[in-house]
Amino acid sequence: MPVHQELPSHPPQGNTVLTVGVFDGVHIGHQHLLDNLKNVASQEGILSGVLTFVNHPRTVITPGACVQYITSVEDKLTLLKNTGVDIMLPLTFDLEMSRLRVHEFVDLLQNRLNMTGLVMGHNFVMGHNREGTPETLAAIGLEKGFSTTVVDPVSKDDERVSSTAIREAIAAGEVRKASAFLGRPFTIQGKVIKGNARGRTLGFPTANLGIHKDRIIPGDGIYATWTYVDGKRYMSATNVGISPTFDDNEHLIEAFILDYNGDLYDSEITVEFVQRLRDELRFETTEALVAQIQQDVEQTRQLLKDAPDFQLMV
Repeated sequence: MPVHQELPSHPPQGNTVLTVGVFDGVHIGHQHLLDNLKNVASQEGILSGVLTFVNHPRTVITPGACVQYITSVEDKLTLLKNTGVDIMLPLTFDLEMSRLRVHEFVDLLQNRLNMTGLVMGHNFVMGHNREGTPETLAAIGLEKGFSTTVVDPVSKDDERVSSTAIREAIAAGEVRKASAFLGRPFTIQGKVIKGNARGRTLGFPTANLGIHKDRIIPGDGIYATWTYVDGKRYMSATNVGISPTFDDNEHLIEAFILDYNGDLYDSEITVEFVQRLRDELRFETTEALVAQIQQDVEQTRQLLKDAPDFQLMV
């Protein structure tokens, strides 16, 4: 849908200060920027607004590019709404938008959203060929009558927090780091799908999570996790990988939920990753595999008992 159709046809009641971006993960760097946005709005006595792309611009600018998202669109919109901004608008980034010159984009924001201020990160760009840098936008603001505010990046443990850094941490199995950068536990939601029932035959029935292909998942390994079922939290040991002992080829996320009895097929569950325990290994016998799983379960139980909350993890 063209941006002209997605923007409201009638401007809001009052002026606005806006920020624009993908905001994948809504991590602590994003949260810092949004705090600045709300502060500017409060000082000026105007509305704060977020325009967020439901798809990454790279998927349009570079056809065939694969972007794996930290959060689903639905979760991202909820997280943004929960920050307390006054206006939250999801936009589809398409070819039409990619061809907008920076002046044209600014005109849309001023005419359709009463923008009198723009808040951005230090590496923000807007418009065709990335022409709208913070410096360029500051000059345009002087010409067209809107303010610009550039927010410094956030660092943690001497590393700049970014969606890219979080994706890299997740892919490497560094879920504690990813959670610290997000400011909350890294989670994956999905529907429980039918598997090969091998876990049940081993005495450890697992919930096999169906994941959309555009969601990033942790690197292969065994993780201590919490699993949420119908609003209740259970300890769980979760395997991410291909079950090399049985020469499986399908990539799966399988959660063995401790102290849970029931049929979860077709249920929506959430898996919260706490800590990576070990690599996924190939075992010579089923007995050796079962013994290792028992150790994983005991380690998970002890770890989650000692550090049950996110605040204790990081």
